[in-house]
Amino acid sequence: MAARIERLVTSGQFTLDGGTWDVDNNVWIVGDDHEAVVIDAAHDAEAIAAAVGDRRLTAIVCTHAHNDHIDAAPALADLTGARIWLHPDDLPLWKMTHPNRDPDEHLVDGQVIEAAGADLKIMHTPGHAPGAICLYDPGLGVVFTGDTLFQGGPGATGRSYSHFPTIIDSIRDRLLTLPPETKVLTGHGDPTTIGAEAPHLQEWIARGH
Repeated sequence: MAARIERLVTSGQFTLDGGTWDVDNNVWIVGDDHEAVVIDAAHDAEAIAAAVGDRRLTAIVCTHAHNDHIDAAPALADLTGARIWLHPDDLPLWKMTHPNRDPDEHLVDGQVIEAAGADLKIMHTPGHAPGAICLYDPGLGVVFTGDTLFQGGPGATGRSYSHFPTIIDSIRDRLLTLPPETKVLTGHGDPTTIGAEAPHLQEWIARGH
């Protein structure tokens, strides 16, 4: 059975640099009837575990370590036995939310996370956060971009640990080189495609944020 993609939206708060904002996050579940991977365990471990159901959860992959994307990861790991994967460049951000719990595994650019026939290739795409990653599966024709690329442009770079020229480099050199029909599944909001976003690169650069 081919892997399928499910979307769960959870709600909570994002906190950084002394500010707090209410946010809705996309939690992506990739798998089949027997096993699955969760991309970004946001806000509600029990809701995510219920969506996974009786499938074996093999990994909890963090696209980056802002609190709204990782706040439920340890609890979900405890509920399911899954291991938490994070790029090591985001450990300083992780420690702000989970000072007493480390991720279980370090993501490396180019590695592949397997899930029920899906092959999710890790692409290190810093800018929104130093250890931000995207997951690309050419077989499924999708890229999970976290907060690196949205419908309408790059993720925010106005707060600590983020850098606008770096996110532009990541998007131009890593993401916009993917096939234009590739579906972009984001950390918040609605999906888009590489082809829909690629023509706007110069506009984003001119906007400068």
